[in-house]
Amino acid sequence: MEILGATLRICVEDMESAVPFYERLAGGTALRSERGGVQVAAIGCFLLMSGDPAQLELLRKIAATIAVKDVDATHRVLTELGARVIAGPVPTPAGRTLIAMHPDGSVYEYADRNLPTP
Repeated sequence: MEILGATLRICVEDMESAVPFYERLAGGTALRSERGGVQVAAIGCFLLMSGDPAQLELLRKIAATIAVKDVDATHRVLTELGARVIAGPVPTPAGRTLIAMHPDGSVYEYADRNLPTP
């Protein structure tokens, strides 16, 4: 299992006012999408989320998104270490993801990317 980085998950009330702040802070342009009634904007190491309060309440329980090289290898390691996989692995537009609860009760999303091979 190889960890490539982490993304900070931030729930915001007003996506339109939050995006310019984080674009300037991170020095990049937001990649936006919407899923399940939640607007999402990925900017550098920040993942902004806004929308349906019930969905956001669930999303707040996930401490961070951790980028990994291979979700299948991550699944094996997490299981061997006593973590409980809550959801996934499932495909997303950008790759695959799973959500796991660590033995200490922390919940994380693990995601790999479908990047073209050079």
